[in-house]
Amino acid sequence: MTTSDAISTGALLAMGVIALVLIIQCWKLYDIGQMIRDCKNATRWLRIWEMENRELRSALRAEKAHVEQLQRKLVVLQAMIPAA
Repeated sequence: MTTSDAISTGALLAMGVIALVLIIQCWKLYDIGQMIRDCKNATRWLRIWEMENRELRSALRAEKAHVEQLQRKLVVLQAMIPAA
């Protein structure tokens, strides 16, 4: 094996190592991209759930107010009925 063959072999091995490192980095970047997509999807669902919760709390407050109004009307109506 001559010196130029040894240098060529060494350069080929170095390029192989570089290619392997690049493949590993691409794999890691893909995993990071997947995590970002998962976080975006989770954030989207979280916003939807928060909006639904706000709507449900608002509806609950309205129902409570309606119940209180009906209870006040009931008290007034009971007061109007003469005691037997």
